[in-house]
Amino acid sequence: MAIQTTSRPAPAARRQDYNLGDILHKGVVYALLIGLSLLFLFPFFWMILSALKPEHQIYRWPPQWFPDPIQWSNFADVFSNPYLPFQVFIKNTLILEVGMITGRLISCTLVAYGFARLEAPGRDLIFGILLATLMLPGAVLLIPRFILFSQMGWINTFNPLIVPAWFGEAYAIFLMRQFFRTIPKELEESAIVDGANRLQVIFRIIVPLSIPVLTVIGILSFKDIWNDFMGPLLYLNEISKYTVAVGLAYLNGQFDTQMNLLMAASVTLMMPTLILFFIAQRAFVEGITMTGLKG
Repeated sequence: MAIQTTSRPAPAARRQDYNLGDILHKGVVYALLIGLSLLFLFPFFWMILSALKPEHQIYRWPPQWFPDPIQWSNFADVFSNPYLPFQVFIKNTLILEVGMITGRLISCTLVAYGFARLEAPGRDLIFGILLATLMLPGAVLLIPRFILFSQMGWINTFNPLIVPAWFGEAYAIFLMRQFFRTIPKELEESAIVDGANRLQVIFRIIVPLSIPVLTVIGILSFKDIWNDFMGPLLYLNEISKYTVAVGLAYLNGQFDTQMNLLMAASVTLMMPTLILFFIAQRAFVEGITMTGLKG
């Protein structure tokens, strides 16, 4: 009777196979990451180069990758255009940012705390109805809201954009509620035993512990307001009240578009959101992790 014997590879050979497989795996992963990064960064790279080119070099074929000469004056030309005062557009946008973000943070904090901590009949049903409003397409509400604000005499003012932000926003309320539920109740109970009321509990205990989620909502709100085109276009009629998104659209002429100026304006106007993200990156990532938000 023959006895079958299995030969086990030598430890050195197994280590060599493992190292080779590990190196191949890492090589494929890094190659994919680098390739996808270059793919997504290419439009940004092309926009910056186009912002520095004379206009005729943008449409050249085969493409001219680098500007010759570098035309820094494109940026000055955009902001010296007397018909499109971008300084005014930036000021108007910042007014909306302050008014809307302040209102959204305060109102959503109060509402989310109620859903997270206070007991009331029908609380969960009301919260479900609130979440259901997320399913409504924005276009469905455009005409009713415009008629309402028109009858209130708010057209061509910032009120239709700022005032609704002071009545909460479903997505922000949901994120805050989820975060508030992770805070130990014992902290609030101790404060109440010491004589604190509900508002003091919210603003002295809950809010300081909720900086990550407030940062996430603040950054996402800033981005949405900065890039909002439809709202200001619908409610604002005078050029002195336009925002940066509307002003940027007006660089697209009816018969001709100076693409180099459009790219220069786009590069400049996206800087605030990039700078804000890098400044608050750590808190932003922490907030996303703790609230379970995934892109």
